[in-house]
Amino acid sequence: MSEEMKAETVEVIITACEKFGTDYFAAAKTVKQMLDKKYGPQWNAVVGEAFGIQITHQTNTLMYMFFGGNLGICAWKI
Repeated sequence: MSEEMKAETVEVIITACEKFGTDYFAAAKTVKQMLDKKYGPQWNAVVGEAFGIQITHQTNTLMYMFFGGNLGICAWKI
């Protein structure tokens, strides 16, 4: 991702995680909707603890990060 896209994606993720707390489904749905709106359709998001993932994604469209220690977030565009 470009630096600008990274910064905006991190901001979207942090906002969603702070807003929804332990409602991971709502946080993931919000991340997906905001990224679809900003960067076009086909975004996906997973928010949770202790998950594994194997995905295919477009080049330069993957963000994988941790929030608050053990909350993993993965967002990508297919």
